[in-house]
Amino acid sequence: MTEVASLAGLFAAALLAATIVPAQSEALLVALIVAGDVAPWLLVAVASVGNVMGSVINWVLGRGLERFKDRRWFPVSPGALARAEGWYRRWGRWSLLLAWMPVIGDPLTVVAGTLREPLRTFVPLVAAGKVARYAVLALGTSAAA
Repeated sequence: MTEVASLAGLFAAALLAATIVPAQSEALLVALIVAGDVAPWLLVAVASVGNVMGSVINWVLGRGLERFKDRRWFPVSPGALARAEGWYRRWGRWSLLLAWMPVIGDPLTVVAGTLREPLRTFVPLVAAGKVARYAVLALGTSAAA
């Protein structure tokens, strides 16, 4: 596999993994680090950019989501949406540092959009958590290899 193909695949996997589409980028990152064809710092950078961009997609979806909450097809119950909004209001924007976590991370980024968190604070907080996660994973993989 060429370096460009590896990076493009990792970017796509990381972007999809950050949206509501079920995907996993960590396994691919580890496999590419173990293969040793691409510098780990570049893999971490590409995965991080893709993952943050996926979270921005969620934020954009959240911005337009609320106007549909009364529709029958809306995928989240009013109670669940109210609980998520309450949780976000309680913990505030700093909870975006947890956007990398499985299960809660993706909905958290959607709720941030719904509650109109400014993009200028959203992106740095989400990026900090996601870069740290990939960096720790890369360091652990490199140390074990």
